[in-house]
Amino acid sequence: MDRRKFLIASLGTSLIARPHLARAAAREILVAEPVHSIGYLPLYIAIAKGFFDDATVNIVTIENGGGHTNAVLSGQAFAFIGGPEHNAFAKAKGAELRAVCHCVDRGNIYYCAAKGAEPTNTDWSSYFRGKTIAICPFGGTPNSITRYLLKEWNLDAKRDVTLIETANSATVAVVKGRQAQIGEATEPYVTQGVRQSIWSEPFINVPKELGPYAYSTFNVRLDTIRKDPALVRTFVRGMVKGLKFLYANRDESADIAKKQFPTMPLDDLKATLSRSFADELWSADGMISRQAWATASAVVRSADILKADIGYDEIIDMSFVESVRATL
Repeated sequence: MDRRKFLIASLGTSLIARPHLARAAAREILVAEPVHSIGYLPLYIAIAKGFFDDATVNIVTIENGGGHTNAVLSGQAFAFIGGPEHNAFAKAKGAELRAVCHCVDRGNIYYCAAKGAEPTNTDWSSYFRGKTIAICPFGGTPNSITRYLLKEWNLDAKRDVTLIETANSATVAVVKGRQAQIGEATEPYVTQGVRQSIWSEPFINVPKELGPYAYSTFNVRLDTIRKDPALVRTFVRGMVKGLKFLYANRDESADIAKKQFPTMPLDDLKATLSRSFADELWSADGMISRQAWATASAVVRSADILKADIGYDEIIDMSFVESVRATL
């Protein structure tokens, strides 16, 4: 509890304690997440179902940019959820982090046009030119994807479009207020915007456009892997079980999601899960493919956020997933 209070005081975070089965001498694992999101449902399932054996897992939500990464680098958290590009950023500065398990295997964003501003064809260069786009803050993966796509369409993020960088939850309000014609959004905001007639159904589906993508992985310090491989294996085993349960038990997974997001309207929750399953949002087995990192790397390199060419084996360690898969 002292560590949790310290995190709240020093990082401006909100700690979310999750129910778990009582265990004797349970070891504590603290996972830092950048937002509380349906995308991380496999983690919430693993906690709710007691899949972490003799470990107790708690979550701290840190919404101030790189705070979730810093919590791990400083030793205050065991792992953070985020794209492995954060490991590459750290490596470029001399720190060593490793992604040890996959979670979200698709670029989890959609582009929606304000009512009356929908595209009439797929000439994206012409359509986006001169538009104002509401997107997530700079440095976040959704922001990087937008910059990557703009470059693919031969558009300059500073000269050819106007970017309003705001919180994910605020993109609907920005488009509703007619400050932007395009919203970069995730669920449940996609569905909320559609139902409020603020924008139409997504005209670009990034999960389908970009395919396998190392979007959200679980990342730990290399020092933790070397000093406490048993704890890392316990965590990875629980996560792989959570991923498998999600796909095999969709109704019960939806019940767990509802408990995590009690204020979300049931229709929004159902729509979010339906779209997520249809777009194969989550990893099926925890493996991060080389293709998934190649795409993620191309995005941040093209967006000029990652300067160095960091290889797969320098920031990703799939040995734990490979070892536990054989036992499940």
